[in-house]
Amino acid sequence: MKDRELIRLFFVEGKENYAFQLIVKEHSRRLYWHIRRLVYDHHDTDDILQETFLKVYQNLQNFEGRSSLYSWMHRIATNEALNHLKKKKTESIDGKDELIESLRSDPYFNGDEEYLHFLSVVKDLPEKQKLVFQLKYFEKLKYDEIAEMLGGTVGSLKASYHHAVKKIELSIKGD
Repeated sequence: MKDRELIRLFFVEGKENYAFQLIVKEHSRRLYWHIRRLVYDHHDTDDILQETFLKVYQNLQNFEGRSSLYSWMHRIATNEALNHLKKKKTESIDGKDELIESLRSDPYFNGDEEYLHFLSVVKDLPEKQKLVFQLKYFEKLKYDEIAEMLGGTVGSLKASYHHAVKKIELSIKGD
């Protein structure tokens, strides 16, 4: 079922829970991995995903359809993840050691040290560069899709991605 049909079904009395279950089923995997690339921790990701879907449910009536449903939910998930990271930063020093320990204890991490180093370098990028890099590199989105989600021009997003790639290359080559 397409997103527009799901949204219409959501507003049919008595069908909102069924429609929402379909929305969650359709989009939860992609949103999970997007959030996971931002916060790195499985349990935090699950919590943020749950908060994201709660906000989607509460605000679906405000969805105007100017972007895809996924783009709209992606923005909510990004905001929730960034808010989580800001809160976590004020609670503790969020360093590489914490990231490495969190990933090593994660059942989904396969122990690849090079990949772990790569993730820690990505984690240290400035926020905008990190988001653009993750959307382009991991999610394989086009620049116009990223512009729709984050705002900004395609040119500025290309520049952010280019700067991120250069910083990653320098950091990896320097080690």
